[in-house]
Amino acid sequence: MRKKHSLNIKKMAFKINSVSKYFLSSACCFLTALVFLSISCSPNEENENLSSRIFDFSDQQLRYMIEELNEAIQEDPEGKKVSPRSVRDGEMFVVPSSDWTSGFLPGMLWMMYEYHGDEYWMEKAVERTAPIEREKLNDGTHDMGFKVFNSFGQGYRHTNDEEYYDIIIEASNTLITRYNETVGAIRSWDFNRDRWDFPVIIDNMMNLEMLFWASEVTGDKKYFDIAKQHAWTTYEEHFRDDYGSYHVVDFDTTTGESRKKITHQGTADESAWARGQAWGLYGFVMTYRYTETPEFLELAEEIADYMLYHPNMPEDLVPFWDYDAPGIPDAARDASAAAIMASALYELSEKVPEKQEYYRETADQVLDNLYSNYRSQPIGSNHGFLLDSSTGHHPHGYEIDTPLIYADYYLLEAALRKKSLRE
Repeated sequence: MRKKHSLNIKKMAFKINSVSKYFLSSACCFLTALVFLSISCSPNEENENLSSRIFDFSDQQLRYMIEELNEAIQEDPEGKKVSPRSVRDGEMFVVPSSDWTSGFLPGMLWMMYEYHGDEYWMEKAVERTAPIEREKLNDGTHDMGFKVFNSFGQGYRHTNDEEYYDIIIEASNTLITRYNETVGAIRSWDFNRDRWDFPVIIDNMMNLEMLFWASEVTGDKKYFDIAKQHAWTTYEEHFRDDYGSYHVVDFDTTTGESRKKITHQGTADESAWARGQAWGLYGFVMTYRYTETPEFLELAEEIADYMLYHPNMPEDLVPFWDYDAPGIPDAARDASAAAIMASALYELSEKVPEKQEYYRETADQVLDNLYSNYRSQPIGSNHGFLLDSSTGHHPHGYEIDTPLIYADYYLLEAALRKKSLRE
C-alpha cells in the first residue's frame, strides 16, 4: 500500500504561510469576541438558544414535509419514490432509495427524535428508514455511508435494533468490494467509463465513517484498514499546494498512479468547488477521530484555513458555490457547504484545544447566519425544506439556488453538536 505522505513536503514549503495564519487566527479570535460582545447585551443567551430555535423551526417544517412526501409517494404508481431531495420547477423532487441523498431525511427524523424525545419522530424515522434497506446490497455505488449509515446508523444509536446492526454490516461488506488495493482507494463512480478508469471523488471521504464504525463494533480490522488507506490516498492526491481540493482524481489500476485530476462540479479543474472543500474538512476531522493520525488533523486545519481565509469567502461565511465562480459577488451561494463546514468546525474545535474558541465561535456564526438569513420563510413554505439557497450541480445547470435535503441534514447535525458541546 502506498503511503507517500507527500503533504508533509507541502507543509514544509508553506511553513511561513502557516505561521502567519496562526497569528491571524489569534487576532480573529480576539476580534470575533469583541464583535459578539458588541452586538447584544446578552449574546450568550441568544447563542445558547440557537439550537432550540433551529429544532423548533424544524419541527414545524418537517411535519409539513412529511405530509407532502406522503402525497408524492401515494401518487407514485411504481412505488419507487422514498425521500425528498430538492425543489425542481416549484415541486418537491422525490427520489428512489438508490439516489445518494435518500438517507438524509431518515437521519434528520432520528435527530428530531434525539432532540425532542417525541414518539412521533421515532415513528416517522422508522417508517422512512425502512425503504433504504434494499441499498445494503447495491454494489454499484460508493454512497453507502450517505444512504445506509445516515439512516440505519442514526437509528441504531437510538434503538440498538439488531436488524439495523446487521444491515449496516452488510452495507459495509458491500462497500469494500469497490476497494482496489493497487490504487489504495474505494472506487466512486461507475458511469463515464470512456472518460476515466478508476475515479475517486472527495465526497467519498464521508462514506468512510461507516467502515470505521463497522470495524469498531465487529473487531474486524479489514474495514478500518481499507478506510484509513483510502484516506491516505485522498490525502496524497486530492489537494493542491494551497489546500484547495480537486473533485475527482482518476487512477490507473495497473500502476496505482493518478492519471488526471478534475473538478467535475466546479467552475474549472483548478478551481475550488465549495462543497468539495467542506466534504474534505468534515471527512478528515472524522477520520482523525477514528485513527488519531496527526497528519489528518493537520490537513483538516489547513482546509479550514483555506475556506475561512479565502478572499472570496463572503462576510456571512456562506460560500459561493465555487470559490472561483464567475460573477462573484453575484454568483449563487451554497448553504449546504456552509452547513457541512459548521458541523465539521464544531468537531474540529474538540480536537485543537488552542483554537477551540475560534472554531466554535466561527461555527456559531455560520449556524446563526444560516438560520437567520437562509431558512425557508414563511413557515410551511419550500415544501418543508429547512434552508434555501443551496447549489447542487451548477455546471450541469440544475439545483441552483434551491433547497437541498443534505443542507438541512447538516444544519440539524451542527445544531445537535453545538448543544452537545454546551452540555
